[in-house]
Amino acid sequence: MIIGIPKEIKPQENRVGLTANSVKSLVDEGHEVIIETNAGNGSGFQDSDYLEAGGKIIDTAKEIFEYAEMIVKVKEPQSQEVNLLKKGQNLFTYLHLAADKKLTEGLISSGSTCIAYETVTDDNNRLPLLAPMSEVAGRISIQAGARSLEMTNNGRGVLLSGATGAPPADVVIIGCGVVGFNAALIAHGMKANVILIDKSQERLDELSKYFDGNVTTVISTPESITDQVTNCDLLIGGVLVPGATAPKLVSEVLVSKMRKGAALVDVAIDQGGCIETSKPTTHANPVYIHHDIVHYCVTNMPGCVPRTSTISLNQATLPFVKKLANKGVKKALSEDKHLLNGLNIFDGSCTQLDVARDLNLDYVDPKKIFN
Repeated sequence: MIIGIPKEIKPQENRVGLTANSVKSLVDEGHEVIIETNAGNGSGFQDSDYLEAGGKIIDTAKEIFEYAEMIVKVKEPQSQEVNLLKKGQNLFTYLHLAADKKLTEGLISSGSTCIAYETVTDDNNRLPLLAPMSEVAGRISIQAGARSLEMTNNGRGVLLSGATGAPPADVVIIGCGVVGFNAALIAHGMKANVILIDKSQERLDELSKYFDGNVTTVISTPESITDQVTNCDLLIGGVLVPGATAPKLVSEVLVSKMRKGAALVDVAIDQGGCIETSKPTTHANPVYIHHDIVHYCVTNMPGCVPRTSTISLNQATLPFVKKLANKGVKKALSEDKHLLNGLNIFDGSCTQLDVARDLNLDYVDPKKIFN
Protein backbone atom coordinates (compact mmCIF):
# COMPACT_ATOMS: atom_id res chain seq x y z
CA MET A 1 0.00 0.00 0.00
CA ILE A 2 1.10 3.59 -0.64
CA ILE A 3 0.87 5.51 2.65
CA GLY A 4 1.04 9.30 2.59
CA ILE A 5 2.17 11.60 5.40
CA PRO A 6 1.36 15.27 4.73
CA LYS A 7 2.72 18.11 6.82
CA GLU A 8 0.18 19.22 9.42
CA ILE A 9 -1.19 22.67 8.59
CA LYS A 10 -3.45 23.39 11.56
CA PRO A 11 -2.04 26.50 13.29
CA GLN A 12 0.89 25.72 15.61
CA GLU A 13 0.55 21.97 14.98
CA ASN A 14 4.02 20.41 14.83
CA ARG A 15 3.22 16.74 15.32
CA VAL A 16 3.54 14.33 12.40
CA GLY A 17 1.56 11.22 11.47
CA LEU A 18 4.48 8.76 11.52
CA THR A 19 7.95 8.80 13.06
CA ALA A 20 10.98 7.68 11.05
CA ASN A 21 11.02 4.38 12.99
CA SER A 22 7.37 3.79 12.09
CA VAL A 23 8.14 4.44 8.44
CA LYS A 24 11.00 1.93 8.53
CA SER A 25 8.70 -0.67 10.07
CA LEU A 26 6.13 -0.19 7.30
CA VAL A 27 8.73 -0.18 4.53
CA ASP A 28 10.22 -3.39 5.92
CA GLU A 29 6.80 -5.00 5.49
CA GLY A 30 6.67 -4.04 1.84
CA HIS A 31 4.73 -0.76 1.87
CA GLU A 32 5.67 2.51 0.20
CA VAL A 33 5.61 5.57 2.47
CA ILE A 34 5.69 9.05 0.99
CA ILE A 35 6.29 12.03 3.26
CA GLU A 36 5.82 15.70 2.47
CA THR A 37 9.10 17.56 2.78
CA ASN A 38 9.71 19.01 6.26
CA ALA A 39 6.62 17.25 7.65
CA GLY A 40 8.54 15.94 10.65
CA ASN A 41 10.72 18.95 11.40
CA GLY A 42 8.58 20.19 14.31
CA SER A 43 8.81 16.79 15.99
CA GLY A 44 12.54 16.46 15.45
CA PHE A 45 12.41 14.15 12.40
CA GLN A 46 14.30 15.47 9.40
CA ASP A 47 13.76 14.48 5.76
CA SER A 48 17.09 12.65 5.97
CA ASP A 49 15.72 10.49 8.81
CA TYR A 50 12.79 9.42 6.65
CA LEU A 51 15.01 8.76 3.65
CA GLU A 52 17.30 6.60 5.78
CA ALA A 53 14.19 4.70 6.95
CA GLY A 54 13.28 3.94 3.34
CA GLY A 55 10.60 6.61 2.89
CA LYS A 56 10.30 8.92 -0.10
CA ILE A 57 10.19 12.71 0.25
CA ILE A 58 7.55 14.51 -1.81
CA ASP A 59 7.49 18.24 -2.41
CA THR A 60 3.81 19.07 -1.95
CA ALA A 61 0.71 17.98 -0.06
CA LYS A 62 -1.15 17.87 -3.36
CA GLU A 63 1.16 15.10 -4.60
CA ILE A 64 0.78 13.22 -1.32
CA PHE A 65 -3.01 13.22 -1.62
CA GLU A 66 -2.84 12.41 -5.32
CA TYR A 67 -0.74 9.26 -4.99
CA ALA A 68 -1.40 7.85 -1.51
CA GLU A 69 -3.99 5.13 -0.97
CA MET A 70 -4.08 5.91 2.76
CA ILE A 71 -3.39 9.25 4.40
CA VAL A 72 -2.10 9.10 7.98
CA LYS A 73 -2.31 12.38 9.89
CA VAL A 74 -2.62 13.70 13.43
CA LYS A 75 -5.29 16.40 13.32
CA GLU A 76 -8.51 16.70 11.38
CA PRO A 77 -8.02 17.77 7.74
CA GLN A 78 -8.26 21.49 7.11
CA SER A 79 -10.47 22.79 4.30
CA GLN A 80 -7.76 22.70 1.63
CA GLU A 81 -6.95 19.11 2.60
CA VAL A 82 -10.59 18.06 2.45
CA ASN A 83 -10.65 19.36 -1.10
CA LEU A 84 -7.73 17.06 -1.96
CA LEU A 85 -9.38 13.88 -0.65
CA LYS A 86 -10.98 11.66 -3.27
CA LYS A 87 -13.49 8.86 -3.53
CA GLY A 88 -12.16 5.56 -2.23
CA GLN A 89 -9.17 7.15 -0.49
CA ASN A 90 -8.56 6.25 3.15
CA LEU A 91 -7.92 8.73 5.95
CA PHE A 92 -6.67 7.72 9.41
CA THR A 93 -6.40 10.56 11.94
CA TYR A 94 -8.15 12.38 14.79
CA LEU A 95 -11.43 13.80 13.47
CA HIS A 96 -13.68 15.01 16.36
CA LEU A 97 -16.54 15.42 13.91
CA ALA A 98 -19.34 16.02 16.41
CA ALA A 99 -18.04 19.56 16.93
CA ASP A 100 -17.71 20.44 13.22
CA LYS A 101 -20.61 19.92 10.81
CA LYS A 102 -18.86 21.68 7.93
CA LEU A 103 -15.89 19.32 8.12
CA THR A 104 -18.20 16.32 8.40
CA GLU A 105 -20.18 17.34 5.33
CA GLY A 106 -16.95 17.96 3.42
CA LEU A 107 -15.67 14.48 4.23
CA ILE A 108 -19.01 12.95 3.26
CA SER A 109 -18.88 14.78 -0.08
CA SER A 110 -15.34 13.56 -0.74
CA GLY A 111 -16.45 9.93 -0.86
CA SER A 112 -13.41 8.95 1.19
CA THR A 113 -13.19 6.41 4.02
CA CYS A 114 -12.43 8.20 7.29
CA ILE A 115 -11.34 6.33 10.41
CA ALA A 116 -11.03 8.40 13.59
CA TYR A 117 -8.40 7.63 16.18
CA GLU A 118 -10.71 8.80 18.95
CA THR A 119 -13.44 6.20 18.38
CA VAL A 120 -11.29 3.09 17.83
CA THR A 121 -11.87 0.77 20.79
CA ASP A 122 -10.23 -2.23 22.47
CA ASP A 123 -11.41 -5.38 24.25
CA ASN A 124 -11.92 -3.44 27.49
CA ASN A 125 -14.10 -0.83 25.75
CA ARG A 126 -11.38 1.77 26.14
CA LEU A 127 -10.05 4.19 23.53
CA PRO A 128 -6.42 3.16 22.94
CA LEU A 129 -5.63 5.79 20.30
CA LEU A 130 -7.16 8.64 22.29
CA ALA A 131 -5.48 7.65 25.55
CA PRO A 132 -1.90 8.77 24.78
CA MET A 133 -2.95 12.29 23.77
CA SER A 134 -5.45 12.46 26.63
CA GLU A 135 -2.54 11.66 28.93
CA VAL A 136 -0.46 14.46 27.45
CA ALA A 137 -3.37 16.93 27.41
CA GLY A 138 -4.24 16.17 31.02
CA ARG A 139 -0.70 16.90 32.10
CA ILE A 140 -0.43 20.03 29.98
CA SER A 141 -3.73 21.31 31.39
CA ILE A 142 -2.14 21.89 34.77
CA GLN A 143 0.92 23.61 33.27
CA ALA A 144 -1.36 25.82 31.21
CA GLY A 145 -3.63 26.46 34.16
CA ALA A 146 -0.70 27.40 36.37
CA ARG A 147 0.45 29.97 33.81
CA SER A 148 -3.07 31.28 33.37
CA LEU A 149 -3.27 31.98 37.11
CA GLU A 150 -0.25 34.28 36.94
CA MET A 151 -0.99 37.99 37.22
CA THR A 152 0.96 38.58 34.00
CA ASN A 153 -1.81 36.65 32.23
CA ASN A 154 -4.57 38.52 34.09
CA GLY A 155 -4.95 35.64 36.47
CA ARG A 156 -5.60 35.61 40.17
CA GLY A 157 -1.93 35.67 41.09
CA VAL A 158 -1.99 32.30 42.83
CA LEU A 159 0.82 29.74 42.91
CA LEU A 160 -0.50 26.18 42.69
CA SER A 161 1.72 24.96 45.52
CA GLY A 162 1.15 27.94 47.77
CA ALA A 163 4.11 29.00 49.92
CA THR A 164 5.05 29.34 53.57
CA GLY A 165 2.03 30.90 55.27
CA ALA A 166 0.01 30.98 52.02
CA PRO A 167 -2.41 28.16 51.10
CA PRO A 168 -2.14 26.13 47.89
CA ALA A 169 -4.50 26.72 44.99
CA ASP A 170 -7.82 24.88 44.84
CA VAL A 171 -7.90 22.81 41.64
CA VAL A 172 -11.21 21.26 40.61
CA ILE A 173 -11.12 18.51 37.97
CA ILE A 174 -14.41 17.42 36.41
CA GLY A 175 -14.19 13.99 34.80
CA CYS A 176 -11.76 11.37 36.09
CA GLY A 177 -10.87 9.43 32.96
CA VAL A 178 -7.42 9.55 31.38
CA VAL A 179 -7.42 13.37 31.17
CA GLY A 180 -8.65 13.87 34.71
CA PHE A 181 -6.30 11.34 36.25
CA ASN A 182 -3.24 12.83 34.56
CA ALA A 183 -4.31 16.36 35.49
CA ALA A 184 -4.68 15.19 39.09
CA LEU A 185 -1.28 13.51 38.97
CA ILE A 186 0.48 16.76 38.04
CA ALA A 187 -1.65 19.04 40.26
CA HIS A 188 -1.08 16.78 43.24
CA GLY A 189 2.63 16.64 42.44
CA MET A 190 2.69 20.45 42.44
CA LYS A 191 1.15 20.41 45.94
CA ALA A 192 -2.17 21.94 44.94
CA ASN A 193 -5.39 21.16 46.80
CA VAL A 194 -7.07 18.76 44.35
CA ILE A 195 -10.82 18.13 44.16
CA LEU A 196 -11.96 15.36 41.80
CA ILE A 197 -15.54 15.24 40.51
CA ASP A 198 -16.93 12.22 38.68
CA LYS A 199 -20.24 10.38 38.36
CA SER A 200 -18.65 7.04 39.31
CA GLN A 201 -18.14 6.38 43.02
CA GLU A 202 -16.05 3.36 42.11
CA ARG A 203 -13.67 5.53 40.07
CA LEU A 204 -13.45 8.13 42.83
CA ASP A 205 -12.68 5.44 45.41
CA GLU A 206 -9.98 4.07 43.13
CA LEU A 207 -8.33 7.48 42.78
CA SER A 208 -8.64 8.28 46.47
CA LYS A 209 -6.75 5.08 47.19
CA TYR A 210 -4.16 5.86 44.51
CA PHE A 211 -3.46 9.27 46.06
CA ASP A 212 -3.50 7.88 49.63
CA GLY A 213 -6.53 9.97 50.53
CA ASN A 214 -4.69 13.20 49.77
CA VAL A 215 -7.27 14.41 47.25
CA THR A 216 -10.91 15.28 47.79
CA THR A 217 -13.44 13.21 45.84
CA VAL A 218 -16.97 14.39 45.07
CA ILE A 219 -19.83 12.65 43.26
CA SER A 220 -20.96 14.70 40.27
CA THR A 221 -24.32 16.43 40.73
CA PRO A 222 -25.41 19.90 39.60
CA GLU A 223 -25.22 21.02 43.23
CA SER A 224 -21.74 19.63 43.89
CA ILE A 225 -20.39 21.10 40.67
CA THR A 226 -21.80 24.49 41.60
CA ASP A 227 -20.34 24.35 45.09
CA GLN A 228 -16.86 23.30 44.00
CA VAL A 229 -16.54 25.46 40.87
CA THR A 230 -17.53 28.69 42.63
CA ASN A 231 -14.78 28.09 45.17
CA CYS A 232 -11.86 27.04 42.98
CA ASP A 233 -8.81 28.80 41.58
CA LEU A 234 -8.37 26.46 38.61
CA LEU A 235 -11.05 24.41 36.85
CA ILE A 236 -10.13 21.53 34.52
CA GLY A 237 -12.86 20.21 32.21
CA GLY A 238 -11.98 16.64 31.26
CA VAL A 239 -15.36 15.12 30.39
CA LEU A 240 -15.62 12.89 27.32
CA VAL A 241 -18.45 11.05 25.61
CA PRO A 242 -16.70 9.05 22.85
CA GLY A 243 -17.53 10.43 19.43
CA ALA A 244 -20.25 12.75 20.73
CA THR A 245 -20.45 16.42 21.62
CA ALA A 246 -19.23 16.99 25.16
CA PRO A 247 -22.01 17.72 27.70
CA LYS A 248 -22.07 21.27 29.03
CA LEU A 249 -21.61 20.63 32.74
CA VAL A 250 -20.58 24.17 33.71
CA SER A 251 -22.98 26.96 32.73
CA GLU A 252 -22.10 30.56 31.89
CA VAL A 253 -23.92 31.67 35.04
CA LEU A 254 -21.69 29.38 37.09
CA VAL A 255 -18.53 30.66 35.38
CA SER A 256 -19.61 34.22 36.26
CA LYS A 257 -19.71 33.21 39.93
CA MET A 258 -16.14 31.88 40.03
CA ARG A 259 -13.43 33.71 41.93
CA LYS A 260 -12.26 36.77 40.00
CA GLY A 261 -9.06 35.93 38.13
CA ALA A 262 -9.60 32.18 38.41
CA ALA A 263 -8.66 30.08 35.38
CA LEU A 264 -10.25 27.24 33.48
CA VAL A 265 -8.86 24.76 30.97
CA ASP A 266 -11.43 22.99 28.81
CA VAL A 267 -9.67 19.88 27.55
CA ALA A 268 -12.93 18.72 25.95
CA ILE A 269 -12.89 21.66 23.51
CA ASP A 270 -12.11 19.29 20.58
CA GLN A 271 -15.57 17.84 21.16
CA GLY A 272 -17.25 21.22 21.63
CA GLY A 273 -16.19 21.80 25.23
CA CYS A 274 -17.85 20.93 28.55
CA ILE A 275 -17.96 24.53 29.78
CA GLU A 276 -20.56 26.86 28.29
CA THR A 277 -18.23 29.85 27.91
CA SER A 278 -15.52 27.88 26.10
CA LYS A 279 -14.56 28.67 22.52
CA PRO A 280 -11.65 27.23 20.53
CA THR A 281 -8.27 28.94 20.77
CA THR A 282 -4.80 28.28 19.35
CA HIS A 283 -1.31 28.06 20.81
CA ALA A 284 -0.62 31.47 19.25
CA ASN A 285 -3.46 33.04 21.25
CA PRO A 286 -4.33 30.44 23.86
CA VAL A 287 -6.32 32.46 26.39
CA TYR A 288 -9.12 34.98 26.58
CA ILE A 289 -10.95 36.64 29.47
CA HIS A 290 -14.68 36.24 29.99
CA HIS A 291 -16.52 37.16 33.21
CA ASP A 292 -13.05 37.96 34.66
CA ILE A 293 -12.06 34.30 34.24
CA VAL A 294 -9.00 33.27 32.20
CA HIS A 295 -10.09 30.68 29.61
CA TYR A 296 -7.54 28.31 28.03
CA CYS A 297 -9.26 26.33 25.25
CA VAL A 298 -6.59 25.23 22.77
CA THR A 299 -7.95 22.53 20.46
CA ASN A 300 -4.63 20.75 19.93
CA MET A 301 -3.02 20.98 23.34
CA PRO A 302 -0.45 18.17 22.79
CA GLY A 303 0.81 20.07 19.73
CA CYS A 304 2.96 22.25 21.98
CA VAL A 305 5.11 19.23 22.91
CA PRO A 306 5.23 17.62 19.45
CA ARG A 307 8.17 15.27 19.89
CA THR A 308 6.81 13.68 23.06
CA SER A 309 3.31 13.57 21.59
CA THR A 310 4.31 12.11 18.22
CA ILE A 311 6.41 9.33 19.75
CA SER A 312 3.69 8.46 22.27
CA LEU A 313 0.93 8.54 19.65
CA ASN A 314 2.87 6.32 17.25
CA GLN A 315 3.28 3.65 19.90
CA ALA A 316 -0.51 3.33 19.85
CA THR A 317 -1.37 3.95 16.19
CA LEU A 318 1.31 1.94 14.37
CA PRO A 319 -0.23 -1.51 14.97
CA PHE A 320 -3.52 -0.24 13.51
CA VAL A 321 -1.77 1.42 10.56
CA LYS A 322 -0.03 -1.89 9.87
CA LYS A 323 -3.28 -3.82 10.05
CA LEU A 324 -4.98 -1.46 7.61
CA ALA A 325 -2.01 -1.57 5.24
CA ASN A 326 -1.34 -5.31 5.42
CA LYS A 327 -4.91 -6.51 5.10
CA GLY A 328 -6.35 -3.65 3.08
CA VAL A 329 -8.77 -1.22 4.67
CA LYS A 330 -12.01 -3.00 3.80
CA LYS A 331 -10.81 -6.41 4.99
CA ALA A 332 -9.33 -4.93 8.15
CA LEU A 333 -12.61 -3.19 8.95
CA SER A 334 -14.63 -6.34 8.31
CA GLU A 335 -12.39 -8.45 10.56
CA ASP A 336 -11.77 -6.04 13.44
CA LYS A 337 -14.77 -4.67 15.33
CA HIS A 338 -12.53 -2.19 17.15
CA LEU A 339 -11.28 -0.62 13.93
CA LEU A 340 -14.86 -0.64 12.65
CA ASN A 341 -15.85 1.45 15.68
CA GLY A 342 -13.36 3.99 14.39
CA LEU A 343 -15.12 4.31 11.04
CA ASN A 344 -16.87 7.70 10.94
CA ILE A 345 -17.37 8.30 7.20
CA PHE A 346 -17.65 5.77 4.40
CA ASP A 347 -18.43 6.37 0.73
CA GLY A 348 -20.61 9.43 1.25
CA SER A 349 -22.31 8.33 4.48
CA CYS A 350 -21.90 9.02 8.19
CA THR A 351 -21.23 5.74 9.99
CA GLN A 352 -20.76 7.06 13.55
CA LEU A 353 -24.05 7.14 15.44
CA ASP A 354 -23.21 9.92 17.91
CA VAL A 355 -21.89 12.18 15.16
CA ALA A 356 -24.98 11.62 13.02
CA ARG A 357 -27.26 12.32 15.98
CA ASP A 358 -25.42 15.44 17.16
CA LEU A 359 -25.18 16.92 13.66
CA ASN A 360 -28.64 15.80 12.48
CA LEU A 361 -27.25 13.69 9.63
CA ASP A 362 -28.43 10.43 8.12
CA TYR A 363 -26.75 7.42 9.73
CA VAL A 364 -25.61 4.20 8.10
CA ASP A 365 -24.75 1.29 10.39
CA PRO A 366 -21.20 0.21 9.46
CA LYS A 367 -21.98 -3.38 10.53
CA LYS A 368 -24.41 -3.57 7.62
CA ILE A 369 -21.60 -2.55 5.27
CA PHE A 370 -18.88 -4.74 6.74
CA ASN A 371 -20.39 -7.99 7.94
